[in-house]
Amino acid sequence: MPVTVLLVDDEPLVRAGLRAVLEAQPDIEVVGEAADGAAVIPLVRRLRPDVVAMDVRMPLLDGIEATRALLRTVGAPPKILVVTTFENDEYVYGALRAGADGFLLKRARPAEIVHAVRLVAEGESLLFPASVRRLAAEYGDDDGNRAARARLERARLTDREGEVLRLMARGMTNAEIAARLVVGTETVKSHVSAVLAKLGARDRTQAVIAAYESGFVAPG
Repeated sequence: MPVTVLLVDDEPLVRAGLRAVLEAQPDIEVVGEAADGAAVIPLVRRLRPDVVAMDVRMPLLDGIEATRALLRTVGAPPKILVVTTFENDEYVYGALRAGADGFLLKRARPAEIVHAVRLVAEGESLLFPASVRRLAAEYGDDDGNRAARARLERARLTDREGEVLRLMARGMTNAEIAARLVVGTETVKSHVSAVLAKLGARDRTQAVIAAYESGFVAPG
């Protein structure tokens, strides 16, 4: 089955470019388009895409609020890939905190766009560690940091789970973590699942954000 994608961007040329890149792949299908975040929920309910590629800045409902609304109201929501012009953007960090699975730069090369869609569809996060560190340092707030510290304290991660979380925060995939720790991929998946469950995190991205905001992983 192909990975199905919904494109959400107020610029028709951006949508056309993304569609051309993605539909050139035999394993990816663009099932719909929208020009604003306000149209996301009904389209997701009707089309059931695997991935939503969503612009972060839109005139009626931006990508942050659209992400929050989607995750709040739709059961088994799709993966959300924020598409942005500027990586060090408060809107990007807001979308990640709201539950987006990663972000993609509009200037990305076609191969990077395809890789990003496949990666998030498989359940991996798409993070650029240096960018996330800068975003956490610049846009993290005291309330969010305190809440994240409380989550980490309650989680009581084992030493190995903490090690896995730190490697996740460096942007490593399960396979890369397995190679680094010299264990099997299934073992890493078990540790990642345990980390997410203990933190009450929806996915890897939310766990990484909590790791940075809590100070468990230094943002500097």
